[in-house]
Amino acid sequence: MIGLFNWSEPPFVTFSQNLTRNPIRFYARRSFIISKEEKLKLCHNKLFPKRMVMKTKGFVDGILPDELKKVLRSVGSEWGDVVDDMESLQVIPLKGAMTNEVFQINWPTKCGNLDRKLLVRIYGEGVEAFFNRDDEIRTFECMSKHGQGPRLLGRFADGRVEEFIHARTLSAADLRDHEISALVAAKMREFHNLEMPGPRTVLLWNRMRDWLVEAKSMCSAKCAKEFRLDSLEDEISMLEKELSHDYLDIGFCHNDLQYGNIMLDEETRSITLIDYEYASFNPQIIIPKHVAYDLANHFCEMVANYHSETPHILDYNKYPGLEERRRFVDTYLSSEGKQPSEDEAVLLLHEVERYTLASHLFWGLWGIISGYVNKIDFDYMEYARQRFRQYWLRKKRLLGSPDNYGNGYVAYGTGSG
Repeated sequence: MIGLFNWSEPPFVTFSQNLTRNPIRFYARRSFIISKEEKLKLCHNKLFPKRMVMKTKGFVDGILPDELKKVLRSVGSEWGDVVDDMESLQVIPLKGAMTNEVFQINWPTKCGNLDRKLLVRIYGEGVEAFFNRDDEIRTFECMSKHGQGPRLLGRFADGRVEEFIHARTLSAADLRDHEISALVAAKMREFHNLEMPGPRTVLLWNRMRDWLVEAKSMCSAKCAKEFRLDSLEDEISMLEKELSHDYLDIGFCHNDLQYGNIMLDEETRSITLIDYEYASFNPQIIIPKHVAYDLANHFCEMVANYHSETPHILDYNKYPGLEERRRFVDTYLSSEGKQPSEDEAVLLLHEVERYTLASHLFWGLWGIISGYVNKIDFDYMEYARQRFRQYWLRKKRLLGSPDNYGNGYVAYGTGSG
């Protein structure tokens, strides 16, 4: 990493204790303008620290690195209505993240009483263990061309500048709202139908194998034994075989549809899926056409609340029941105007539940590696324990009879996983 920022131990540092894999954000797509009154509200909003001094690799005392200033000047010249004085920019760190640092920039306009807004993302350290940043940028740019997310405004060595979208990030509770859940299901289907560049190769299984190698290299013998790492290569190969069918195709998959990566425009009720670090091609069943892994992972994320007092704790009592999952699946399959048959809906429900096993291994391995490379205040190891625990508890049930597509989760009291 290039050292773009001043490093210091400032006396006043504000950190959120409630963290997600991605930050709470408020984007503005239709208008980049923010009034002084709105700016004052933001500054006093509890989502943002009052001081803009950051301890980690970010802005220190509101100072922008020279390389970022060049990118911002280029953006400003295209807008044409912002002030030239870069010192007048207001930098607001947005609440908590587990991969990147994200900042809102308020840029005064020449008319004096309005600001334009944009978003600056500073890449986290250690993420090269999980995904290729160049691939993620290509996906981001392609999504922008499809009108599926914020536009890329500029890049610099350790980050990028993005468009603001007028929307709010969903909460854990929003995922259980019937209307919002239906919007998410339809958007997910639209996402899966996108034509994306690059080789149409399934990455899920080999990515987990790579993460397993990484986890083994980091773990002590005690840690490796606890997580049964020596057996996971066989488990990954078994899942790949069990979940492969003659009627499989390849489809593009987000792979991380937790609530923090889903945004809602309150005015238009439109959904935007953001943050494509883990996006890739995955197995896709042709009839009915769907990518089961994304639905499975989304259902697994319904047990999480990354903004609670214990953000690493997963409450499997909250895993969606059969009725809720069926409602989501029906909306997903019918979003293009064709009502699914009973057999199609039942097949998808069954495949989705089986793919929850892959989700547990995927994020379990992620948790182990994150525990070693990520310094954010989050109990990654306990998170990993819960994911692996559910994998072993559910494996026999889900890989048995096709009739076993009920809930099947084992919960030892609230949050114990």
